[in-house]
Amino acid sequence: MNVLVVGGAGYIGSHAVRLLLGAGHDVTVYDNLSRGHRQAVPAGLLIEGELSDREKLVSVLKDKQIDAVMHFAAFALVNESVNDPALYYRNNVVAAIELLDAMRTADVKKIVFSSTTATYGEPDQIPIAETTLQQPINPYGFTKLVFEQALADYAAAYGFAYAALRYFNAAGAHPDGTIGEDHTPESHLIPIVLQVALGQRESITVFGDDYATPDGTCVRDYIHVDDLGAAHLAALEKLQPGRGICVNLGTGQGTSVREIIQACREVTGHAIPEVMGPRREGDPPELVADASLAKEILGWQTRYNDVKSIVETAWNWHQSHPHGYSGASQ
Repeated sequence: MNVLVVGGAGYIGSHAVRLLLGAGHDVTVYDNLSRGHRQAVPAGLLIEGELSDREKLVSVLKDKQIDAVMHFAAFALVNESVNDPALYYRNNVVAAIELLDAMRTADVKKIVFSSTTATYGEPDQIPIAETTLQQPINPYGFTKLVFEQALADYAAAYGFAYAALRYFNAAGAHPDGTIGEDHTPESHLIPIVLQVALGQRESITVFGDDYATPDGTCVRDYIHVDDLGAAHLAALEKLQPGRGICVNLGTGQGTSVREIIQACREVTGHAIPEVMGPRREGDPPELVADASLAKEILGWQTRYNDVKSIVETAWNWHQSHPHGYSGASQ
């Protein structure tokens, strides 16, 4: 297929691009580079543009004879969404609707959407299945849920074929160390712990050790970024006009904050000091996926099921790119 990857210069999008190319698809990346990195995109594939620029999107969709779109261009920082909800509604809802309407104009009706477990809010049952009530507790989660509903409505009214893939905690990097995670600010646990190993931070702060979990720290489901990308490719092949696929993407295994820190110590050989901090408001004790539906519908399996193997790929990236894409070690 000819696939347009919106947000393909970002962390997860850039890994999906690599997988799409490896599977023989023709790829065009559309990104404004506000949070992505030009260096993450193979030469000749990037078109710079805004998600809100419907006219430019229509032109790209037609000129490149696009068959399907992958949408990774949403903003995804919970605290930022709370402090500046207008930014999130403009980008994650209003601009994303411009993308859908550009697709309608160009008669492109296949889309795979990067959604999130944040649409579930603070569920009262673990593991989290797709039947769990979606009750987001922040603007980030709510804007993702709004767009999921828009996709369902566009499918019913206009014959769109869509997949909404609800990620748990994306982690790791491409095994060859050429692309990986580089956020400003960095909010993900594994890169922050590895920054301690690199000497860029003095210690890692553990926010709360009195949760009702085996070691008292928060438990999350960490899924390798290439496993996420593989699910997007699988979803692309399963899209059907007028219908949607909504599935969770995770390993089904929970790993605590302390277990992540220990895995990083073992992989890096560094002590990685930790200090205790207070609980963060809105941090659920445990979020773990029931991803059996994705396996059933998509025929998809995770390859990285040991958190240590995920950390190893991340460490490979961070060692060779200690300052991210802005500078690699010599």
